[in-house]
Amino acid sequence: MPKKKVTPKKSVPKIVKDAAAPIFSGERTRDGFDNFVSRLGLNNDNALSAGTYRYNLVTRNRVLLEMAYRGSWIVGSIVDSIPEDMTRAGIDITTSESDEKIPDLLAAMSRLQIWQSFCTNKKWGRLYGGSVGIIQIEGQKLDTPLNLDTIAKDQFQGIVVFDRWQLNPVLSPLIDSGPEMGLPKYYEIINNPMAGDPTIGMGAGIIRVHHTRCIRSIGYLLPYYQAITEMMWGESILERLWDRLIAFDNATMSSASLIDRANLRTVRIEGLRELIAAGGEAYEGLLKFFETMRLMQVNEGLTLLDKLDEFASTAYSFAGLSDMLLQFGQQLSGASEIPLTRLFGQAPAGLGDTGDSVLRTYYDSINAKQESEFRGPMEVVLKVLWRSTFGAPAPKDMQFKFTPLWQQTPSDKANNSKTVAETITGAFEAGLIDKETAVKELRDSSADTGVFSNITDEDIEEAAAEPPPMPEDAPPMPGEEKPDDGESGEEKKPPAKASDGFFKRIFGIKAVHEV
Repeated sequence: MPKKKVTPKKSVPKIVKDAAAPIFSGERTRDGFDNFVSRLGLNNDNALSAGTYRYNLVTRNRVLLEMAYRGSWIVGSIVDSIPEDMTRAGIDITTSESDEKIPDLLAAMSRLQIWQSFCTNKKWGRLYGGSVGIIQIEGQKLDTPLNLDTIAKDQFQGIVVFDRWQLNPVLSPLIDSGPEMGLPKYYEIINNPMAGDPTIGMGAGIIRVHHTRCIRSIGYLLPYYQAITEMMWGESILERLWDRLIAFDNATMSSASLIDRANLRTVRIEGLRELIAAGGEAYEGLLKFFETMRLMQVNEGLTLLDKLDEFASTAYSFAGLSDMLLQFGQQLSGASEIPLTRLFGQAPAGLGDTGDSVLRTYYDSINAKQESEFRGPMEVVLKVLWRSTFGAPAPKDMQFKFTPLWQQTPSDKANNSKTVAETITGAFEAGLIDKETAVKELRDSSADTGVFSNITDEDIEEAAAEPPPMPEDAPPMPGEEKPDDGESGEEKKPPAKASDGFFKRIFGIKAVHEV
């Protein structure tokens, strides 16, 4: 019989086998750096691979949060610093229709403590993970949508703040459209000062409030499924930095306890063990001896010992302790998003380091938080306050901006105003802009430069009414004689610039660049 031809099997390179092994052998897919021999990498059995993350639901423990806030100054500073910085500078309001009413509006804001309410609302939102400020309109039902047209003079009574533990979000119905889609449409106040008022219709003093009357504040925004577990509230800012906070306080208290052990003193006594074991008069005499020695050290600075006893003192070095505490403080500063100079009130360290760059970055973040969290509610509050103060709708051109925390020095303002004035003057003299535009630009720059704020609407109208400047080489108009070339012997004066009259009136000089 003919022999059956056997086809030899093709060998697979070892590298290919090893590469394909995890796919077909049922092993889990591995990723990242891995060294089995040295047991390096998270897929090997080592100390790092045992690390993981678990829930630390501090937000749900109201009593623990309150104990930390009341008992730790660093917790109070973390919670309070950002809200206080967001509200301490106020806003700059502008309107051309009723500019003279703005001082009265600002006085009403101060009287009703608007900024204090915004600050408190933000504080409790950061501490508890949620808080609501309710706009109080006298004579209106809180469970109805806020309608600006129904607000009469002196009806606005201020903003009352309730934290998340004083409220119950009504999870049905929810807001079905807009940027707040999915959030509660109503909130029920379950713990309020009016709970015992018999005139309140709802049972047990529970008051339902429509969301349009609420200024909502949370700590950290949670993912959707996590927000559901917190009844659509946020996360307390203390939850993320809780481990860093414990580490900082533990390091601080451990450092303080080292002071008691900074100078250890030891006494060697022959037969001490036998004296303690025997007890009785011998032991009492030993205690009396050490008490006498302690009194002598305090009163006279003497150490009383027997001839055969030995006394030794061991000093402790604190080298490196301050650097270690600073590292813990820096971690806490980074976790709370507050610079060390603001959180701990300490001066910047390092040669030539003024801390200005860090503070400016922090102030920029404060401005970003103001724009994202305060602008919408503040627009509503200003419209309500205008109607309540003046009994009329707010001007359509009313605008505001948050006053920057970083203020220019007088020299910076002077240099800035000089640069702006020279730039506008140059554009005007080059014919790129007319006189009216130049005056408007000068007045608009007053918010940043601190000058030119006294330019009035009459100055702008006067500048607009003036004829445009004539070129120096323009031919004479019909009926006009060409000016003499100066043959009479009199000195010829240079032609006046188009900006001479304007800048004489505004500055009292011929041109800004001639100063």
